[in-house]
Amino acid sequence: MKSPLLTLPGAVPAEGVDEGVAAHYGDLFREQRALADGTGFVDLSHRGVVAVTGEDRLAWLHLLLTQHVSDLPAGRATEALILSANGHIEHALYLVDDGATVWAHVEPGTQEALIAYLDSMKFFYKVEVADRTADIAVVHLPAGSIAEVPEGVVVRETPHGRDLFLPRADLEAYAAQAGPPAGILAHEALRVEQHRPRLGFETDHRTIPHELGWIGSAVHLQKGCYRGQETVARVQNLGKPPRRLVFLHLDGSEVHLPVAGTELRLADDGPDGRKVGFITTSARHHELGPVALALVKRNVALDAPLVAGDTAAAQEVVVEP
Repeated sequence: MKSPLLTLPGAVPAEGVDEGVAAHYGDLFREQRALADGTGFVDLSHRGVVAVTGEDRLAWLHLLLTQHVSDLPAGRATEALILSANGHIEHALYLVDDGATVWAHVEPGTQEALIAYLDSMKFFYKVEVADRTADIAVVHLPAGSIAEVPEGVVVRETPHGRDLFLPRADLEAYAAQAGPPAGILAHEALRVEQHRPRLGFETDHRTIPHELGWIGSAVHLQKGCYRGQETVARVQNLGKPPRRLVFLHLDGSEVHLPVAGTELRLADDGPDGRKVGFITTSARHHELGPVALALVKRNVALDAPLVAGDTAAAQEVVVEP
């Protein structure tokens, strides 16, 4: 779904998963600094929006999600995962209940598969699941923003800012008064700085929640049964995940950033050394320079210098080994 905000001055379309919104509006670092200062907004209208209504909505979702939501107070934001039977991450949902409806935004293009799964699990519960992507657009206001929120708009407030579930028909009018726009690349650079994983970026077909530090924020360890819980409990109580998320400071003298999937090797082993991980997301940060998130094998030493392709990389721990 192509955003009308791509007609704003300087807008350069994003590619790949984030196609449909602006990568930037002409000045990536200015846009990052604005978000870091609590001004402007990010157009996330390409993300999927799912609504769950019905009197059983919270009790029902509680049975399916990794998060404790049966008593979720109206207006409180949370995030949750849906796992496979083997404990691998299949969906990530960013939730808020407004007292009548649970609203969730999800990765672009994943809402259809998510809804199909939810519909298959309804059974006798009094719930309805709807794809609202066509009429609701997600807009992100950064932490510290004093931008006004239109009356009646559902807000999901987190330490990183506010996500607005805005009527899509109002998107252009809201953008005109919400401050300078920032593209998805600025939003991603701050996400990398904050060590926040993203489905489809930091995950692959075998990722489990412990590898990314999603325990606590998206996985509740004291709630009842859900699909994949056995793997979560086994890793929590008996073992360690095979991989761990790290934050990387990259050599700033390199012109090109190592792209997602670039293999990581121990610097001391040379170019023919064994692979110990791979880049998941890389970005140019307005203060830190070139940075990245990556998955590495759990037993890689915390102080081991790494090489991403030809680029030197220094680790910062996100998930403890």
